[in-house]
Amino acid sequence: MSVFTQLGLLLWKNFTYRRRQTLQLLVEIIWPLFIFFILIAVRLNYPPYEQHECHFPNKAMPSAGTLPWIQGILCNANNPCFRNPTPGESPGVVGNFNDSIISRLFSDAKKILLYSQNDRNLEGFKELARALEVLQSSRSGRDRGSAGPVLRF
Repeated sequence: MSVFTQLGLLLWKNFTYRRRQTLQLLVEIIWPLFIFFILIAVRLNYPPYEQHECHFPNKAMPSAGTLPWIQGILCNANNPCFRNPTPGESPGVVGNFNDSIISRLFSDAKKILLYSQNDRNLEGFKELARALEVLQSSRSGRDRGSAGPVLRF
């Protein structure tokens, strides 16, 4: 049999089946029309309103680094919607958090850690470490001597 003969037989079988089941045929025709009329009534009662274009701030993925990823989560926690494109939407830009508190904190920490070897401000920390070592050694030896050499003013 050809394809068109099979299709014709299938349609004839469907038609005769539907003709014999009149109640089922009426339900199959009326039910979609009923749902369609409900949709029309809802659309007429609640007309559409114009919504402006919504641009969300960029959020870095974890592969961009830990700091940009955490900044993307913390700085955009409320997920605001902007009318105009945000600066981070340009391709290749990971984050626009250069003025955030976290990036300034990490920048300052980086400066302190990188330039601390040449800085004399850490000599106080070195003296404190030596004093703690003396206190620990005196405590471990149960030496109850004076605290004069440890505490200098």
